[in-house]
Amino acid sequence: MHTILSRRFLLALTAGGLLFPVIPFADGSRPNFVLITVDDLGYGDLGCYDCRDINTPKLDGLARQGVRLTDFYIPTPAGTHTRCALLTGRYPQRIPNLLRTDDADHPTVEFPTTEITLASILHHYDYKTGWMGKWDLSNRIESGPHRHGFDEFCGFLGDPIGKNGKPVLFQNNITIHSDEHLTDWITEQSIGFLDRNAKSNFMLCVAYHASHWPSQTPDGKEIQLPADDWSQAGDRKTYTCAVERIDRGIGGILQKLHQKGLKENTFVIFSGNNGGGPWSRNAPLSGQHTELRESGIRVPCILRWPKRLPERRTSTQTVMMMDVAAMILSAAEILQPRRLDGFDILPYLGGEREEIERTFVWRSDSGNQKALRWGKWKWLHDGGNDYLFNLEEDMAEEQNVKDRFFDILFLLKDIYGKWEQAMAF
Repeated sequence: MHTILSRRFLLALTAGGLLFPVIPFADGSRPNFVLITVDDLGYGDLGCYDCRDINTPKLDGLARQGVRLTDFYIPTPAGTHTRCALLTGRYPQRIPNLLRTDDADHPTVEFPTTEITLASILHHYDYKTGWMGKWDLSNRIESGPHRHGFDEFCGFLGDPIGKNGKPVLFQNNITIHSDEHLTDWITEQSIGFLDRNAKSNFMLCVAYHASHWPSQTPDGKEIQLPADDWSQAGDRKTYTCAVERIDRGIGGILQKLHQKGLKENTFVIFSGNNGGGPWSRNAPLSGQHTELRESGIRVPCILRWPKRLPERRTSTQTVMMMDVAAMILSAAEILQPRRLDGFDILPYLGGEREEIERTFVWRSDSGNQKALRWGKWKWLHDGGNDYLFNLEEDMAEEQNVKDRFFDILFLLKDIYGKWEQAMAF
């Protein structure tokens, strides 16, 4: 499988005139990478983001040991698109037919195997690569992580619950069964990957399904789903248990890095994969996770890399999920094989350089929503109406100032139009 992938990867590099030798790291020690994402986590549901009713000591500790981001964004409210941006460093709108919804109840997801992914690049440079948890980029195992540069896959393709109410799990390409709580199972597979690859360079992606509804109760049982509306399944208490269980699991992964002597030179990135779900707390943001208001696209994010980043730092620098691929390639001193939409923002997060104003664009086909952030300004088009917000003064998006700043509104809409043209296939 990987022989085929490597040939395709080399052909892509050759076609782009970017074939280059593997250059050893100056001190012989490339960094490792651990990327952790969580579904449907509210912006305000971690202690380090001012939550008072959920205990997250491990993630709070991670924030004290690194950099907490206040303005980290995902490219759309859909988790599939976020994973796509993470792995490609590009806007998911550049990829045709990623999410086809001819059947609204059963959308087809197909991440093209022609895409050059972060995993395939690192694999080419002798990194061991693993994806543990929710893939959500294909409905077929034939298009699963192994076709996109991952050496190991332990997880599930989309919805983890099969027709019999049991998780449909894969270990590499083989279907397996486990009665273990899904969050704990993902954690154990992640720790196992670290044990197996501690003496190699590696990138481990951990994609927790929790706190996405429907939630599992503490004993691992699925909450009974109402026939008409899944979003009503569960409550704040069950959601709290899910988040706290994730926190414990992440604590186990971080402890394993410490035990193996890997903490100092492992770049850990934790983030939400999409906005908060029905029982989450998104304050002080407005909206919900299906919208392009802030709570649908701004998520918690924590970075730790003791060898490079300072401790106890909070950054207000605007960052997008596509930046992760650019940061990782730069950290590993690997040239980009194609132009990315992401940017190596790392020097601006650790205080090496002053923060900069950036422009981000969103389009959600659900509800015909569009948005653009330019510095402190945000334009939102929703339900046929235009909104303009000053996020520095109005983080909750309560004051529509489009009539006072019509020139800004016009400029942002013009920038958006040019972006749409650039995204055309």
